[in-house]
Amino acid sequence: MRAIVFDYYGTLSNPAGESERRELYSRTGEVLGIDGGVFWAAMVDSFRERIVGAYGDTRATLLAMARHCGIEPSDEVLTAALQAQLDGARQTHRPRPDAVKTLTALRERGFRLALMSDCSSELVEDWPNNPFAPLIDAPVFSWREQVRKPASALYAAAASRLGVTPADCWYVGDGGGRELRGAYDAGMRPVLVTNAAHPEAAQHRADPDEHIPDHSVDDLPELLDLCGWAA
Repeated sequence: MRAIVFDYYGTLSNPAGESERRELYSRTGEVLGIDGGVFWAAMVDSFRERIVGAYGDTRATLLAMARHCGIEPSDEVLTAALQAQLDGARQTHRPRPDAVKTLTALRERGFRLALMSDCSSELVEDWPNNPFAPLIDAPVFSWREQVRKPASALYAAAASRLGVTPADCWYVGDGGGRELRGAYDAGMRPVLVTNAAHPEAAQHRADPDEHIPDHSVDDLPELLDLCGWAA
């Protein structure tokens, strides 16, 4: 195994951050003049479309959500809402403990690293500022590719951009979006991150995976042992 493809949310990001997402979205709604609960519902209902770029960038997405909620924001209000949304998104993007240290150690061992995330525009737009950006050789975003997991095209893109075959890759994720089954079908070796210390995280996984992989870890540092003996 020469490469590792990582999921982002709940895998590289701190699983605790997902529980904060509703409050953060509600703040954006309030800036737009929309009840926080109403705006949250609009964002949840549009998730599948947002992660394949159906509404465009974050500013365009917020405008579409505001209009859906019956609000026509001014440019000034929309700019303020955009800043609130991006600031909030950074909170949910923050790394889980020891994640940066673990990826650094994996790179030092010679592994090439990719990211494959079902994400909306916020992660893509802020990626240059993300702590993981210097460690990831090939970021693959559903928003940019306009297709979501478990589409085979995403796995093929990750392997190709790493310059390896799917059979050379571990796929590491918490099981959302049927990603582990997709990895297995693509020829990668899936590894489940159980998030045993974060049992509340499971409720935030969209379209959870039913595939049971051969390997699992409770937290990312365990990958150092797994990749050591199984590489």
